[in-house]
Amino acid sequence: MGIVFRKRKKIGPLYLNFTENGFSSWSIKIGKWSWNSRTRAHRVDLPGPISWKQDKSRA
Repeated sequence: MGIVFRKRKKIGPLYLNFTENGFSSWSIKIGKWSWNSRTRAHRVDLPGPISWKQDKSRA
């Protein structure tokens, strides 16, 4: 298994995600709700180690 480069830059509620090839996606997180531009999925953090996710394909 090789080493994978990942970098995440936070600017307020906006996160910019980078890989070894450069910019990969952006996401926004407000409170417990978040949205990712690559997967286009909504996610809500629930108590404990679980979360709820809604994919765009199922909306």
